[in-house]
Amino acid sequence: MSNNITKPTVANTTVTRDLRQFDIETENVYESLVVISKRANQIAANMKEELHGKLAEFASSNDNLEEVFENREQIEISKHYERMPKPSLVAIDEFIHGKVYYRNPSKEQK
Repeated sequence: MSNNITKPTVANTTVTRDLRQFDIETENVYESLVVISKRANQIAANMKEELHGKLAEFASSNDNLEEVFENREQIEISKHYERMPKPSLVAIDEFIHGKVYYRNPSKEQK
């Protein structure tokens, strides 16, 4: 699980996908979607933690109304995160390119 969330190969918009791409590794579309959704949750949590860490630098105990509205750096950081690809798109790209490690304990027991 890398912290490098932005990847040049990931589209920022919705992409029509061939459903058969998802069951190549797992032989089960639903299992693949579970893996992708769990990875997307991990990515979203990492992004949220990173964003809150960066925005926490701007927090002050004496919030002045002028400072709140004039903080351009904080606005730029927020805009940067808004432009990033959604966690689900990153997770799908990682899964399709074999960059996600997963295991299914129920399959291993058989």
